[in-house]
Amino acid sequence: MNPMEFAFANPAALNWAWAVVAVAALVALRARSRSRALGTFADARLLGVIAPAAGGARPLLRALLALAALAALVPALMDPRWGAQVEEVKRRGADVFFVLDVSRSMTAQDAAPDRLARARQMVEETVESLGGDRVGLIEFAGTAAMRVPLTLNYGAFRTTLGELKALSGARGGTALANAIELAAESFPESSAGSRAIVVLSDGEDLSGGDDPVAAARAALEDRKVHVYSVGIGDSREGGRIPVARGSDGSVRYLVHEGQEVWTKLDERVLRDVALAGGGAYIPAGKDRVDMARAFEQTVGQLERQEFESSTVTRRTPRFQWFAGIAFACLLAGAVIPPRRPESGGGAA
Repeated sequence: MNPMEFAFANPAALNWAWAVVAVAALVALRARSRSRALGTFADARLLGVIAPAAGGARPLLRALLALAALAALVPALMDPRWGAQVEEVKRRGADVFFVLDVSRSMTAQDAAPDRLARARQMVEETVESLGGDRVGLIEFAGTAAMRVPLTLNYGAFRTTLGELKALSGARGGTALANAIELAAESFPESSAGSRAIVVLSDGEDLSGGDDPVAAARAALEDRKVHVYSVGIGDSREGGRIPVARGSDGSVRYLVHEGQEVWTKLDERVLRDVALAGGGAYIPAGKDRVDMARAFEQTVGQLERQEFESSTVTRRTPRFQWFAGIAFACLLAGAVIPPRRPESGGGAA
């Protein structure tokens, strides 16, 4: 890992910047309206005599400090990370394969920014919380393919994870059974009892081809591999599948027999796979899920084994810097009086 590598662990939080822009616009409109109202009431010279507390830049400065605090909170929420922490640890962990659906339906945007990007974010959040667990990566759509064998090199794993793209070929994920079999066969015998497969999919078209439920059952019974599943997408309304974007920003969606294709989260097979594999089903849907916590409550409950010492490199969280800037701006705004103190004096 490059020690100066910079990344955001939660880039979707950038959307909060729009809220900051909206608040800034409201502050600007209010300041302009107040200035016009005071100008109508009296000119600047007279206003300074009859209402000296109404003038000055204090209210504007307080508003700008509040805006600066809100602006600093946006990168803090995005969880910036740079630099590296290298730790020598006695590895006590499990072996986990993440199996990601990269079929075309995973480009639907009902789970923002889209289902596949959400799945990548979930896996990255999980990996960021790990220590001694080895992780591997398998993708599947029409076929299943190994992308990363089991490794403790989380940096290389994240790089490959970020390169995953939805395949434009066969629409369905009919190769889930093959992906489960590929993962189950790729575990070393030495990790028996501490193996897991985590499937992330929208459940679309998983019932065709080989039976993924039978594959999950065989993985548990024959190889002692537990299978978990995460459902991504809207199970009610669903979303359309984008196929092209025009130069004007317009989006063209997948059409079948003259009708736009809508894809929904199908939880049935995903639940059955987790049940047969002795694992658990996590209904992420279209909402953000704390995958690190969900992982700890499910896969994290598996028996861990002792292995030889290894070196683990992690990116260092830096959100505290931006949160500190926000706090300092709010503190500065709080100590500035809202109005200029009026000069004392009384009638004789």
